[in-house]
Amino acid sequence: MTDFQSLGLSDGLLTAVAENGYDVPTPIQKMAIPLILEGRDLMGLAQTGTGKTAAFGLPLVERLLADSRSPRPKGTRALILAPTRELVNQIAKNLISFVKKTPLRVTSVVGGVSINGQIKRLAKGTDILVATPGRLLDLVDRDAVDLKTASYLVLDEADQMLDLGFIHALRRISGLVAKERQTLFFSATMPKQISELAQSYLTDPERVEVSPAGKTADKVTQSVHFMDQKAKSDFLVRQLQDKPEGMSLVFCRTKHGAERLMRKLAQSGLAAGSIHGNKSQNQRDRAIKDLKDGTLKVLVATDVAARGIDIPGVSHVYNFELPEVPEAYVHRIGRTARAGANGDAIAICAPEE
Repeated sequence: MTDFQSLGLSDGLLTAVAENGYDVPTPIQKMAIPLILEGRDLMGLAQTGTGKTAAFGLPLVERLLADSRSPRPKGTRALILAPTRELVNQIAKNLISFVKKTPLRVTSVVGGVSINGQIKRLAKGTDILVATPGRLLDLVDRDAVDLKTASYLVLDEADQMLDLGFIHALRRISGLVAKERQTLFFSATMPKQISELAQSYLTDPERVEVSPAGKTADKVTQSVHFMDQKAKSDFLVRQLQDKPEGMSLVFCRTKHGAERLMRKLAQSGLAAGSIHGNKSQNQRDRAIKDLKDGTLKVLVATDVAARGIDIPGVSHVYNFELPEVPEAYVHRIGRTARAGANGDAIAICAPEE
């Protein structure tokens, strides 16, 4: 199998694939798409930046097109859950590009923006609903969405969705969607205890593992610099000033720490912005847009940006503070060296880390 045509996609969807610039399927796409088209439950593990959204999105669109039923008012035929607003918006954007010449509707719902507009959009029903769990349950509680007709359930970044912060919401949501359904889990990392929990949601699943779970992207050059905590910010400023052409993401542990560091970088003459949980969705979207179009050269972020944000051209990822868990490191540095590019990941490590 060397191209998308051999994977079982229809001509219309192949046209959309070509228009999106996809040429040769990635390993996760080659392995997952035929299995999903067969109707199998699946756990897909692959490094960040390897095209997981298309691996589940293309066959999902294909299956929905083959079943020409229209969604019921307030209903949805497929539900995709992701842990962050940015990832939901990115998935929805990709899916919209796949369905633009079809009758399928894609709707996204996230927190941080007006719920009234989302209620209005959901009233006529949608084919694919992409959501963060918290906002979805808010809409369920307002009787704005009916999940019982959702015969597809997809979890992106499944390891985080099955972790403590989301598991209670997931249990409730999985009880609201159709019992007879196809369930797909995708992630770059899958700790053993999370993998065992995932099995309770899947029926006789296929496990597709392109590379060892938790393996970092192939073309990332990793380095570490050891120093006292107080020396870190001056070191980072020098590093960024030495690479004026680069586009950099800098990760901090806390919202306040990220904002404080962003101000320090800006005061040093660097075009820096920040995204974290204290920012509104519009502010977060604007910061990502400004980085993509070159208005910003540095984006300081908490782990809200570690999963799913696909910004072509990020050349450097700095771990200003190391994360608490190894899996978060894998996701952070996966923001560079995407789609076959090269990238640098630099950790700045204090003795206590």
